[in-house]
Amino acid sequence: VQLQASGGGLVQAGGSLRLSCAASGPTVSRYMGWFRQAPGKEREFVAAIRWSGGHTYYADSVKGRFTISQDKSKNMLYLLMNSLRPEDTAVYYCTADPSIILSNVRVSRAYNYWGQGTLVTVSS
Repeated sequence: VQLQASGGGLVQAGGSLRLSCAASGPTVSRYMGWFRQAPGKEREFVAAIRWSGGHTYYADSVKGRFTISQDKSKNMLYLLMNSLRPEDTAVYYCTADPSIILSNVRVSRAYNYWGQGTLVTVSS
């Protein structure tokens, strides 16, 4: 699975950004997700979506502000981020793995395929 993330940038607090992730490869992942890593911090779960059916999962810190979605016809994954806060500043990574099961969707070490990351900076 190859993943290519894009859409990061600089935005003021309260603003919005939409991240995109193009997926390609021979195997469709059962779940796909977004993680983020701020400077000096560990990579943390943001959101995930079940590729078939579209059920979504969110970290408490982004619930109600971020929306994960998919376009299966284009093998695209999206993350719409609204009401951005300075603490959302991080490098955002899309991820997938054909072996992911529901109990692991929030666990970064369970994923073996990662996009290159896209930087989101939220100014106060």
